[in-house]
Formats: sequence, C-alpha cells, structure tokens
Amino acid sequence: MSTFPEQNAERLQDGAHGPRSAATSDLKKKVAERKKKLQDKKKPPGGFDQTPLPDAPPGYTVKFTFHKAENLPIADLRTSAADPFIHATLTTDTPTRHQEDPPLTRRTHTLRATTEPVWDEEWIVANVPSSGFTLKCRLYDEDWPDHDDRLGNVTITERHVDEYWGGFSERVFDVKKRSGSKRAYLLSGVSSALCRNVSMTPRLYLSIEVLGRSDPPHGQMYTVGPTVWIRHFSPMIGRLTGVKVNKDEEKDAEKGAPTAGDKNDGGTKKYDFQANEIQLSGPVPPKLYHRYVEFRPVIGMMFSSHGLRGRILNKALHKQHSRVYNYDSSTEYGSFKPCSEEASLQFLKMVHFDEGGRVFTYVITLDGMMRFTETGKEFGIDLLSKHTMHSDVATYIACSGEFFIRRLAHPDASESPQPSEPTHPGDDNLPGGPPKDPPPKDPRHYQLIIDNDSGTYRPDKSVLPDLKGFLERNLPGIGVVAMNCSDDKLVEMKKAQLEAKKREGPRVKMVLNRSPTGSSFSSDDESRLGDLEHGHDDDVPVRTKKERAFDVLQNPTQLKGYFGREGEGSKTATAAPAS
Repeated sequence: MSTFPEQNAERLQDGAHGPRSAATSDLKKKVAERKKKLQDKKKPPGGFDQTPLPDAPPGYTVKFTFHKAENLPIADLRTSAADPFIHATLTTDTPTRHQEDPPLTRRTHTLRATTEPVWDEEWIVANVPSSGFTLKCRLYDEDWPDHDDRLGNVTITERHVDEYWGGFSERVFDVKKRSGSKRAYLLSGVSSALCRNVSMTPRLYLSIEVLGRSDPPHGQMYTVGPTVWIRHFSPMIGRLTGVKVNKDEEKDAEKGAPTAGDKNDGGTKKYDFQANEIQLSGPVPPKLYHRYVEFRPVIGMMFSSHGLRGRILNKALHKQHSRVYNYDSSTEYGSFKPCSEEASLQFLKMVHFDEGGRVFTYVITLDGMMRFTETGKEFGIDLLSKHTMHSDVATYIACSGEFFIRRLAHPDASESPQPSEPTHPGDDNLPGGPPKDPPPKDPRHYQLIIDNDSGTYRPDKSVLPDLKGFLERNLPGIGVVAMNCSDDKLVEMKKAQLEAKKREGPRVKMVLNRSPTGSSFSSDDESRLGDLEHGHDDDVPVRTKKERAFDVLQNPTQLKGYFGREGEGSKTATAAPAS
C-alpha cells in the first residue's frame, strides 16, 4: 500500500494541482506560441482574398417596389402615429465565397408621423437565380436614440424565376404581428375593442417584376440601382467639435461653406457632423475582396465576437457605427439614376466639393455601398479602428482607405496625379471656386484622389485599377486617380490638403462620448473642449473614459496606468489598432 507522502509525490509529478493544471499549462503555452507567431508574421492572416466567385448559371434582374403600408399601429403616443420604414433582406440558394458574406439588404427612407406610409421605392437586383428567392420585409418604427420598435414582417418566397414569370403588381400582404412590439400594438388593441370595423392587421403593398437576364459575373448577386444617397447628421458631435454649417443647403452650395474667419455671414447656422452613404451600382469587381487583418489576437476575437473581450469590443464598435450613422428626423435621403452625372454631382455635394482641404475615410461593401466621413488625426473616431466602425465590423469588404477631392483649372477630368494645370488645394490663387467663390458644378472640374490606406483590411495595390474603373463607371465626369498609400506623391498631396485645412477652415477634433442628439454638457465635456480649442495638429486624440476602458480590455497591462493616472490619461493617447 502506498503511503501518503508517496501519493503526494506522484501528484507533484503531474503538476502542482494534478493533471488538470498540467493541461491548463499546456494550453497557455499553445496560446502564447500562437500569439508569438502572429506577432512575428510579416503578413498576418487577412487582407486580399483570391477566392474566386462560385460557378453559377445566368440569373435574372428583378425589380422590387415597396409601395405603401396601411393600418400600422400607433407607436408614438405623442404624435398618435409612427415613423415607419422597411428593412428588406434578400436571400437565395446561390453559394457565396465565404459563409461570412452578408445577404443583400435595403432600407427605405423613414416617413414621419404616419400610420399610412407611402414609399414607392424601387430596388433593382441582378443575378437572382432561377431557383427563386426569399424576400423578408421587416417593418420598424424609428425611435432614435432608443431601439427601433418592430411593427411586424412580411416574408415572400418564390420557388422559380425566369423571363416568363409574370411577378405581381401592388399585391397586398398581411403583416405578421407576432414579431411586432407589444407596446406598439397596445393602442391598436384598445381602438379595435372600442370601435367596430377597426382591424388590428397592418397591410403591406409590394410589386415584383423580372426585367430580363443579367450580365455576368453570374455567381454574384448585386444591387443595380437606383443610386440612393443618405446623409446622417450628428448635432451633438458637431457641438463638441465646434463644426457649423449653413442650415440652408442651397445657400451653402452657392456661397461656399463658412470658414474660420467667416463671422459676418447673416445666414442661420447649425452645429453638424456628417456621415455619408451612397449606393454604387454593381457589380463590384470580383477582385475587390478583402478580409480583416488579424494582426493581433484580440482582432480575431473582436470580429468573431468570441470570448468576453471579443463580445464587448464587437458590441462597442456596432454601437459606435449606429451612433455615427444614426437615423433620425434630420437624416436626408435621395436617389438618382445609376451611373449618371447627377449622381456624380450629388457625391461632390456630400464631400463639399474641394472646400476646406478635407480628407475622408471610406469603406465600400461587397454590394457597393460606400460609407465615408471626414477623417484625420484631428478626429477621434479611433476607439479601435475607423474602417472597422464604417464597415460595422464586417468580416469581408470590397475596399477601404482614404480619399479627397481636388479641383482642376480646366474641366477636363484629368486622371493624372500631376496634371499640367493648376489645382486646388495647391494653387491658392486658382479662380472660380473655393475659398473665395462658389464651387463650379461641372464634375469634370474635379479629381477624386483615392487610396488603399487601411490597416484593418489592407487592400492590395493590385486592385487599384479595378477600383478606379468601378468608380469611373459610377461617377461619370470626375477624374479618378487611384494611388497606393505608400506613394510619395500621394503623401505630398495629403500634406497640401492639411495646409489647405489650416488656411481655409477651423480645425476639428471629435470625441464620441454622448448620444448625438444629447443637449447638455458635463464638466468633463467642457474641460475637454477647452483642451481641443487650444491644441495643436500634433496633439493625440482625446480619449474618453469609455475608450480608455476598452483600451484596457485590449491590453490588460495598461490596467495599472488606467487607475493610477486617470486624470492624466484623459489627455494621453493609448495604443489602438491601425485604421
């Protein structure tokens, strides 16, 4: 029989706390080795993905029309109505390159204070397979800054589509209330109980029409049109940054955006920060296909929402995306014929032509939705990564980077990074436009200088010709110059933009700390605004307490500094993944 000391010796051979501790030690060792491999890799996983499109037979181009809804429930007691919109999702059995590729979606504009909305919005989609589709329409009541209330849904499934399929026109569908908000249907139930002939069932009117066979590539379903644009405004962020624009957009276009010295303008101003979306017409070139780069282990956890830290970081970025791209009563919508000069002019309006030396961060999704906001060191949209925020933590996107607009002396849509003519920014004395005159309205007067400067997705420079062709088709008239982010000439041009920004407009810093529709400042806000006002361009972005807490989540070694120097930390930048 073994004595107690002998048993204890055997246990010590297995580890201080038995075999389980040894297994845990081995697991920690494997994790450490995995981290070291990722750190030592010159090319971490992600970036350009060469996976080809799956083979698929020719599909069909289908037009979906969202006409109107009737008898929607009262979701807002104050207005005795609702602010309804439709979020539609289209799915088919066409295989995707990866399972993380998102389905096609479309959001209608929001109609205010009505239970009988009329949208009459079209959505044209190419390469719907002959095996049919499922269209799920979810009806919501917009309720910023709270969660939108669901009013119900309609699901349409067609098992076969071809050029002889007749489709249907303004067919009426009962909206299923089972998934709707109980609060939204409470008043409808009371009305139905008190009044005869009052139905509690909402109805949705839809049309579906086959327009013909689609062009290749057939393995890729995509949005054809129309070119929908959306501008999201954040007054609170504008108030924090001190950004003011004219309330009258037409006056803004005619006179030019106000500059730092423009104090005597009698026009009405408003605080504003603007985020933009424009739906470009597909297909997105198949070569434009990039996965997030796993340059640190926490990045993979964040995108997959794996583990406690991953879930928290993933949720934080989704919330940041919804805060910047918020839908409320100030949101503006519009649409144009795809690939038209009108669409090009609208894009130029959204970037304020060549005013103020602006540089923008952009993301293009796999379905051609381009999202962008003004960027730079002076903007603090870097909780984790600017491009991750714009993509709403998408695993795969088409392309990402930065861009800016440059005005040409002549309307020749030059595609040269070094045109043989004066440009603005660059030549302060170039007449006929900012900073002294209104911008010219001919798209041929402008260049779109766009690059692949994104640490999150690291687009490969080999895709730049495809990006250039895609944008030229969608924004006719504008000279498109696609450049690699390491190009010395591009670095010089961005410096010229920065100098123009210093001369022509107020410098801007941004702290995403509150709801954009908030109306009050805290003492912490006021002290940080003072720091912004007296700062310099070499300053690091101001970090909020929440942002510093997420930094600690990413790197627990910062925990001591976070609690030990909390007051100082509000003005100290902490490491964050590259954008």
